[in-house]
Amino acid sequence: MNKVILMGRLTRDPDIRHSAGENAQAVARYTLAVDRRFKRDGDATADFIGCVAFGRQAEFAERYLHQGTKIAVTGRIQTGSYTNRDGQRVYTTDVVIEEQEFAESKAAAAERGYTTAAAAPAPTAPTPAPEAPADGFMNIPDGIDEELPFN
Repeated sequence: MNKVILMGRLTRDPDIRHSAGENAQAVARYTLAVDRRFKRDGDATADFIGCVAFGRQAEFAERYLHQGTKIAVTGRIQTGSYTNRDGQRVYTTDVVIEEQEFAESKAAAAERGYTTAAAAPAPTAPTPAPEAPADGFMNIPDGIDEELPFN
C-alpha cells in the first residue's frame, strides 16, 4: 500500500501550470514544511516535502492555497527521474495529492501572522447569531459563495 498523510504549511504559493493537449488539465506544485515530532539540538525541525496535484485538486490549490496556509493532505509517493541539461541523471520523489483540506481556520492563521490572499473583507457590523431552522440544517447566509471551497 502506498499512502501518505501529511500536515504542514506551504513554503510559498503553489506553482500552477496547465498541461497541453486534448485533455488539458491544471497541475499544481508546492512544498509543505512538515514539523518533525522529535527535535534534537542542531537538527532541522522540519522536513520540506514536494507535492503535486492534478485536475480539480490543482484548481483548488490555485484558488485557495498560498504561502503559510496550513493544510492536511493525503496522497501517494511517486518516484521518477530525468536527465538535466548537464547530462546528469536526477532522481525525484513527490507526493501526488489525492485529497487536501485546510488544517486551521482563517482566524487562527491571522492570529499566528499568516495572511490569506483571498480573505474576505471584515464585516462592518456584527451579525446576529442565526436561529436554528425547524429542519435542523444550518442556513448559509447570502453572499459567502466566494469563500466556500465548493459550490
